[in-house]
Formats: sequence, structure tokens, C-alpha cells
Amino acid sequence: MDNTIKIEDIDLDVKKLGIARFESPLSSSISLSVTKEHFIEKGDRIHYTIRVSEDGTPLQKKSFERAGPRAKIYFKPQTTRAAIVTCGGLCPGLNDVIRGIVMELYQWYDVDDVWGVRYGFSGLAANPEHPPIKLDPEVVSEIHKLGGTILGSSRGHPDVKEMVKTLVKRGINILFCIGGDGTLRGASAIAEEINKQKLDISVIGIPKTIDNDINFVYQSFGFQSAVSIASGVIDCAHVEAVGAKYGVGLVKLMGRDAGFIASYAVRASGNADYCLIPEMDFKLEGKDNLYENLRNYLLRKEHAVIVVAEGAGQHLIGNSGKTDASGNKQFNDIGRFIRFNMQEYFKEKWDMPVSIKYISPSYVIRSVKANSEDSIFCADLARFAVDAGMAGKTDMMIGHWHGEFTNVPLKAVEGLKKRVRRESRLWLSVLAGTGQPPEWW
Repeated sequence: MDNTIKIEDIDLDVKKLGIARFESPLSSSISLSVTKEHFIEKGDRIHYTIRVSEDGTPLQKKSFERAGPRAKIYFKPQTTRAAIVTCGGLCPGLNDVIRGIVMELYQWYDVDDVWGVRYGFSGLAANPEHPPIKLDPEVVSEIHKLGGTILGSSRGHPDVKEMVKTLVKRGINILFCIGGDGTLRGASAIAEEINKQKLDISVIGIPKTIDNDINFVYQSFGFQSAVSIASGVIDCAHVEAVGAKYGVGLVKLMGRDAGFIASYAVRASGNADYCLIPEMDFKLEGKDNLYENLRNYLLRKEHAVIVVAEGAGQHLIGNSGKTDASGNKQFNDIGRFIRFNMQEYFKEKWDMPVSIKYISPSYVIRSVKANSEDSIFCADLARFAVDAGMAGKTDMMIGHWHGEFTNVPLKAVEGLKKRVRRESRLWLSVLAGTGQPPEWW
């Protein structure tokens, strides 16, 4: 968490459009066997921390609103129209979330007017190149078996007022925004404009980041699938490294500002000898450097595997000075830099030929379909997102905390990013598994 913002200063109360007056369809559905105990009461909350003091009181009194169905809902199902938009980079599980939202609306809430916005927020422009498509159970029945998103995606977004005008024109009551921090900021801006215009439109975010760096979400959807594929790539790099004397398998994984995929994939594989992530500085040359340590390792073992996150080592190679359509900084390629720099350094300093096999599987990892664990998680996120939208909640996202799903205000995640901390058990386990020198960090 960014230490410049403290949890004590964050407002965790979720906004509502108004008083929920309609009886939930779940109350009268015999087939669903929903009882009173399934509905979430007003004061049902999840503590921010599970740690307690000696007298048993929570160390942190902040808490999240628990996600789930309410006995009374805000929108009348028969007249509700919903829309779904997917933004940013691809991630395993996007189609699972789309499918889950559609099925939940149709089967649980009797809402049969659901639309898919094409190619991100650009699909909410005044005259989009691709109009929205009608979604129903038949359309989405098989999409969870596919990677990517059937709606398409993009970065950036049109003017907020223009997007709200489109929502009003199309009669949308609930907008589900699936995306990362940029998407969630955009969703919050849309919700603010809706509030200014005093409109009855709910905006619900479903956090998506393959880097797993959105706060108040223990683990984002698609992360498990990405780690599974990434760990297999590390295993392949190990095989390549073993096949040559002084062989080095160099794998660059996703992780612009956070090294969660690299750290977990290294742990899952067990075949990596070095893990380089954005949160930890390191040196390539000079005293106590990577190359010196790697040389000694190669002399003993004759092969090694290095895993580097894409945002690592920017202090060594500098910033490109460019940004993408969403305003994200574009980094120089640390993997390619190490690949060529290492060969040159080893040859000039030690006359030692190293055989480097460089693998950068980013697009392969993010485009696969979700594994079973992620598919289940996506279905849960979708269900709780629909519960929140139908209850009239707005300007919020679905979080996951202490094993419980929560409703989190979008403003609460602004300026906060999860990072791998050097004192964390995660990083300690990486150091223990790789055997790399802890004094680098």
C-alpha cells in the first residue's frame, strides 16, 4: 500500500442512488431456495484487519460493507436495462465475468435487457464505430471457454459528459465496468457526472488487473491463470538453460509496478535462481551485483534461470518518456537490455561465453482462458456486482477481503496500489526459494 495514504483517512461508505423499495425477485423464487439468511443486512460488514489486540478488539476499526443480495432492491427488474463494458489489456476471465453478469441478471433478477458495449469506453462515444450488442444466455453460453473478451477492449475514453449522454440516450440503468485502475477512475468520473445531473444510473466496477495490484482485493481475477502459465514458461526456460554450458534462461513477465506475477510464478515453478521485480532495486555491475553473483553461480551449476518483471530495473535503463492511451508510462524493455548487456559484459570482463535464451510470453499469458479457480472467482464477482447494481449501489467496485466479497467505494482505491513489500512473507519465500542474496535489496 502507498504509505502516503493511510487507511484511517479513507471513506469506505458506499453511495446509493436512493431508497430501495422493490421486493427482490429472490424473495419469491422457490427454485432458488433463497431464505432470509441469504440477504445482507445493513450493518453486515467485514473488518479491514483480522488481527486483534490482547483484549480481543480489532487493531483497525475500519470495515467494508459486505457484498451480497438485499431483500429490497432499487431498480424494478421489468424496466431495468444494463450494459457491460470491458477496458484495458486482456486478462484471463473477462468472458467469465461477462457471462456471469448476464446469467445473474436473467436467471436471478428477471432482467432480460442487457447490452454489451464494444471496444471499451470508446463504445460509449456519441457515434461509436461499433454499436452495442444484445446479450442473453444463449449468446454467452459458451464464451467462458474462450480467452479475451467478446466485447473487445481499448484504452482511453471519450469525454465523460458524452458517455453519460450516451447512457441516457440508450436508457441504461446499470453500467458494469470491468477493468483496471484506469477503468475504475473512468467509472468513478462517470458516476460523479451522473450524480451532478441527478440521474438514476448505477455504476459498478469489477476490478481487473493481471498484475494483481489493485488495493482491497486480495487476488484479482485472472491472476491464478497467469501464474500457472508463467510458471510453466519458467520450467521451459530451465530446460533450455540446462541444455547448454553456462546456459541462462531469461524470462520477462508482466508487472509494470508490482512484482506479484513474477514472485508467485517463481514460487510455483521452483526452477528460478533470481527474481527481479519493480519494488526492489538491484545492480548489474560493480560490488555485490547480479553479474558477479551469476558468474559464480554458473561456475558451480553451469546453468541458471532469471525471472524479471517488465517494470524492474527502470533505474538502470531509464524511462521511455512515452505513455499509452490511458496515460500509463511505457517502459523500456528490461529483458532485452539484460540479454544483450549480459553477453557483452561477461565476454569483455571474464571472456566467458553465456548462452542466453530469452522468453517474453506476455501476450500468451494474458490471452488464455481462465482456469477453474479463476472461473469460479469470476462468477462470484459477477453475481455480487449484479446484487450491488440492482440494490442501487453506485460509484463502487466489488472487492475481496479476508475471504469475503465486499462493496468498496471507487474513491477508496484512488492513489493506492498494492506492492510486494520487502518485509512480507511473500518476498521472504521468494528469497528462500531462489537463494539470491537478500542484501541486494
